Order: sequence, then C-alpha cells, then structure tokens
Amino acid sequence: MVTLQNGLHAEYIESALSSGNAAAQSALIASWRRSMRLYGLNPVEGRGPNILTDYELNQARERMGSLILTAQNSLDRLYAAVGGAGCCILLADKDSIPVDRRGYVGDDETFYRMGLWTGAVWSEESEGTNGIGTAIVEQRALTIHRDQHFRSRNTALSCTVAPIFDHRGRLAAVIDVSSARRDLTEDFVKLISIAVADAARRVESENFRLAFPKARILLAPPGDNGTSERALNALIAVDEDDLVIGASRSARQMLGLTDEVLSAPLPAADVLGQHQSASQDFATAERGAIQRALARSGGNVSAAAADMGISRATLHRKLKRLGLS
Repeated sequence: MVTLQNGLHAEYIESALSSGNAAAQSALIASWRRSMRLYGLNPVEGRGPNILTDYELNQARERMGSLILTAQNSLDRLYAAVGGAGCCILLADKDSIPVDRRGYVGDDETFYRMGLWTGAVWSEESEGTNGIGTAIVEQRALTIHRDQHFRSRNTALSCTVAPIFDHRGRLAAVIDVSSARRDLTEDFVKLISIAVADAARRVESENFRLAFPKARILLAPPGDNGTSERALNALIAVDEDDLVIGASRSARQMLGLTDEVLSAPLPAADVLGQHQSASQDFATAERGAIQRALARSGGNVSAAAADMGISRATLHRKLKRLGLS
C-alpha cells in the first residue's frame, strides 16, 4: 500500500469522511471521524506523542498492579516469535500508555523517534486513529496499517493490537506489535494478529486464575451463539460449594452474566446448562464422595467407609442404591 503523506493524506481522509458510499460507514472511517471532528485533531501535525515523566510512568505501572508481571512470559514468547522481523512489542495500560516493551536494540532509535516507547501517550484522543488508542476505544483486536493511521507522520507504521480484560470483564490493557518495515506483507500481518491475540488470551487467562487462587476454573461451553475464538477464554471460577464466583469477559458475553447476576449465589450447573433438582444434586455429590473415598482406599470398602465416617454396611447400601456395587 502506497503511503499518502502530509497534505495528500489529509485530503484522503477528508474525501473518505465526505463520501456517501458504504466504505464511509466502516469502523476505520468512524475512527477518523472521531479524530477530526470529535477530538479536533489535524492529520498533518508533526509533533510526536506526549511523553510522561518518569514519575508519571511509574505511577501508571503501579496502577497496573500484578498484570505487568503476569504478562512477562507471554511478552517474551511473542517477541521471540516476531521480534526478529523488525517488530517491537508494547504492553499498554487502559489509558493508552505503554508500560513495558520488547525490541531489538538496533531498532531502538527508530522506534523511540516514532514514539513506540514506554511512557508515550497513544490515546485516540491525542493521536487520532492508531493501533493502541483505537483498540482501547473500540475494545477489540485490530490492525491499523500504514495510511490507515490518522496522523500522516504515523503512516509508516503497521500496528496490530489485542485487548486484555481483567477478571471482572473490564478492559485492563492491550498488547501491541508494531513495525516500520516497508516490506511487511499482508500475510505476515495476519500471522502477527494471530500471535498477538494468542498472547493476550494467555495473559488474560493467567490473570483470571490468579484472581481466584482457591477456586476451580472451568471452561464454559461455547453454546449456539459462542464463536470458537471467544470460547477459548470463556472461564468461570467456582468455589467449593460449586457456586460461580467469577467469570471472564468471554464467559459473561456467552452466558449472559453481569455483575448483578454474579452478586447472588449462582450454581455452576445452572450456568453451564446442567441444571438438576436438589435431590439429583445430592445424589451426584454423594456418588462423587463415595467414589473418591474408594479411590483413596484402593477399592477397600471397609477403609472407604471408615474414611467417610460410616459403617461398612451403610456404605454397601449406598453403593447398591447408587448402582456402584
């Protein structure tokens, strides 16, 4: 794709915004419209992103809490996959501020000059359409490729971003892979988007598990309306009483769960479409307890009965009633 610079790029955006065709209703054009008409930005403005002070950057990192540490392995794996192709990796907070970074030292000068550095402010409100800021506004994975950027000075960049949602389903951060290589092909950008989405899912999943350290984490079934990609991270946290105490964003969307719904006791079986009567629940629990006791005793009925605090005869009756004998 040929990069349109300076005034030509501005004319290109103006033409797209004034067009009445279907393309003018696209998400990209909507972002350009926000950039120019809502935020009052100029496509040809030459200055780079605002840069936070060291103190402000440290404050942003502190607000991220443990998520930065949780993301380290996934960022390392992602950089190992795409870093050699001239890409840098950014972990940005929900305010569009990169708080962590991976990049080849030989490319540092280029990326620093372009603002792809920790402490730069990449909000859509300040920079117009860009990978980090627009992904945060729209809360979805996307790629802003070269002259899709609002600012003409950013049209050499290709930026692929995926969001990370916290254990309550709220946007917490994004992972961005950016490149300034002219020979970056569309097929390679697609591969990057898959890698970025996978990294974001891994961070989100690990963060969810850490938020509920004593809970069992279950993967919700996709159902009729669940896409396969969404189902990969549809997690619910279940306590020792089999009550749901948490759900990831994907699970909330698939199962219709809200904070209000989750604020009341909610049986996991009901959420997962496995509703049983109270008597069936009791029988299932009893069967499970007996089978676990037998497993621990190596099938010795007397030992299992002693472990359960009941007589051998009582256990035999239960085994017969439950069809386990």
